[in-house]
Amino acid sequence: MLDRWTMPLTQRPLQALARRLWHLGVTADAVTVFAFLVGMLSLPLLAMELYGWALLAILLNRLGDGLDGALARCSGKASDAGGFLDIGLDFVFYAAVVLGFALADSERNALPSALLLFAFIGTGSSFLAFAIMASRHDLQRPNFQSKAFYYLHGLTEGTETVVALVAFCLWPAQFPLLASLFAVACLITTATRLWGGVSHAQETACRRHGKAHARLTRRRY
Repeated sequence: MLDRWTMPLTQRPLQALARRLWHLGVTADAVTVFAFLVGMLSLPLLAMELYGWALLAILLNRLGDGLDGALARCSGKASDAGGFLDIGLDFVFYAAVVLGFALADSERNALPSALLLFAFIGTGSSFLAFAIMASRHDLQRPNFQSKAFYYLHGLTEGTETVVALVAFCLWPAQFPLLASLFAVACLITTATRLWGGVSHAQETACRRHGKAHARLTRRRY
């Protein structure tokens, strides 16, 4: 929901840093993998209840997540393979953070963690399912030109997810409540994306049918 406003604010500093890395010979895929490995450190750190260090790992991962795309565009080497690697590792990272909280206090956090992972499956699957359909029909993404995949807007996008992860680390004692609330928001996002995707597919089918009917009519007359 907030990405359309936050992304334009972050692009300029990310591009400046990306140009420096490009001149040093750093590749976008290297940044993607390095950011993922740093982010995965949050799993053992959370399990040991080292929330401050875990927060640092999470923020560095999110910085790398924005930087790799900027670097790919700066170097002129943006690719579907890089975009696929980026989004795939993102989902693994998000799940690892939730698992870390479950391990930190399984008695209190296990059920909220399971609920949030359930919700993440919904947002992730609806995200990727619509991206496949958008690719097939060559849809444009005017609000997210820097994204490798087209996706429908939702209540929980990248910005909201980062805010939630930060809140989890700042107030770990409130994780059950915060995770449950964010899970509900993710489920709302899943529902709206599924509705939007089905509606768009039906509209696309109607347009294709209308064009086919028009061509048949012209042939008859």
